[in-house]
Amino acid sequence: MTEDLLQRRDTVLVVDDEPNSLRLLTDTLEAGGIQVLVATSGGAALDLLGHVVPDLVLMDAVMPGIDGFETTARIKANPLTAHVPVIFMTGLTESEHVIEGFEVGGVDYVRKPVNVHELLARVRVHLGHARAVQASTASLDATGRLMMATDTRGFLLWCTPLAEQAINRLSPGWNRDQAELPVELRHSVERLLTRDAQGASLRIEQGDGALELVLIAHYRENEVLIRLNELNPHVDAARLQSKLGLTEREAEVLLWISYGKSNADISEVLTISPRTVQKHLERIYEKLGVETRAAAAAIAIKVIAP
Repeated sequence: MTEDLLQRRDTVLVVDDEPNSLRLLTDTLEAGGIQVLVATSGGAALDLLGHVVPDLVLMDAVMPGIDGFETTARIKANPLTAHVPVIFMTGLTESEHVIEGFEVGGVDYVRKPVNVHELLARVRVHLGHARAVQASTASLDATGRLMMATDTRGFLLWCTPLAEQAINRLSPGWNRDQAELPVELRHSVERLLTRDAQGASLRIEQGDGALELVLIAHYRENEVLIRLNELNPHVDAARLQSKLGLTEREAEVLLWISYGKSNADISEVLTISPRTVQKHLERIYEKLGVETRAAAAAIAIKVIAP
């Protein structure tokens, strides 16, 4: 089964050791237009995930060998599969399994014996959520943003290409396929997460510049969105001034806009009033032919990107 084939339809991996249950689940999903992969054990599921990443996993909680909870924990610990939603299947009387399923990273559960209409509804909801996340990541890629998401323990879930490049400059040889962030960055992310406040930031010094981490938001239950800023103010501002025909102060204001700072933040950094910052920003809009802060920032990012 090729990757091209799997990309034509939503793909669900069903993990269950009971043949009758597998047959029912497979027939139900395929009747709903969903491509189905099958694994009869946790070990088989993990082996398969080493070759193909589905859009969703439907996981039996209780299986011999590696059970559904341990299998899910391993799926979530792997950056290549951590984003895949896992729905647990559990017996009607096994309420403790529901709690354990959520604790290891499951997003939902269905009771056995499975109601096929409920199953399809839940699967489609979570497939839709997964597609929305992928679309958001793609849009961030397109705008040249340095963004990454981690879980609440600091493990990387995904990052945009420019963020990957920035992290690679901090730790040469690193790429987003690796299981963990570089040690220095991982420790910094862990410290940032303890602050648990939108806009909280910290810096990792790099020679004449710094890599700044900014906490943007807690995105869903176990996902934290972080923006990276490669700070080299003197070099970057000079480049903006030269390439865009700005005054020195306008270039400085635009630079900090591209770093994601508010007018109040820029006021403090440049020791000018917020009103003066806004006046400079209005002149920047006019010179660049744009009408919004986001559009100006996008132009600046393209100019200063290495």
